[in-house]
Amino acid sequence: MKAVSNLFIPWLALLALLLNGCGKEQTAIGDAPNIEFVSISPNPAIKYQDEVAVTIKYTDGNGDLGENTPDMKNAFITDSRNNVTYQFRIPQQAPDDANIIITGQLTFLLAPQGFVDDNNTSETTKYTIHIVDRAGNESNTVETSTLTINK
Repeated sequence: MKAVSNLFIPWLALLALLLNGCGKEQTAIGDAPNIEFVSISPNPAIKYQDEVAVTIKYTDGNGDLGENTPDMKNAFITDSRNNVTYQFRIPQQAPDDANIIITGQLTFLLAPQGFVDDNNTSETTKYTIHIVDRAGNESNTVETSTLTINK
């Protein structure tokens, strides 16, 4: 009986290791912020009338996202129609030297949009977005869904 239990223990240990490795896969959170597109509204928007709200979700692995300096720009949204980039300041999201994982949502308001070609009665566009933390680490770039702008 002792020989059977001596063989059983290593197999049980191996099974425990395998089961432990089959859980939810952990993803490492780095120093660069990560963003996801959430929404764009209103859609459609009325030309020169509606502000356009673009919402993203962010995760930053060391908490250094955002700036207290008013003139610093750290969020960039580029219009695919003409490559115009709108610049925004994300306010500081965690205290200096916090070194914590932070996550949340940010909404940026774009001024009412016009047309690239004034002969149109409707245009569509997408925007690309990226952000930069205080250390200069750039996030991934995400694209919004299509926005329709009507006359």
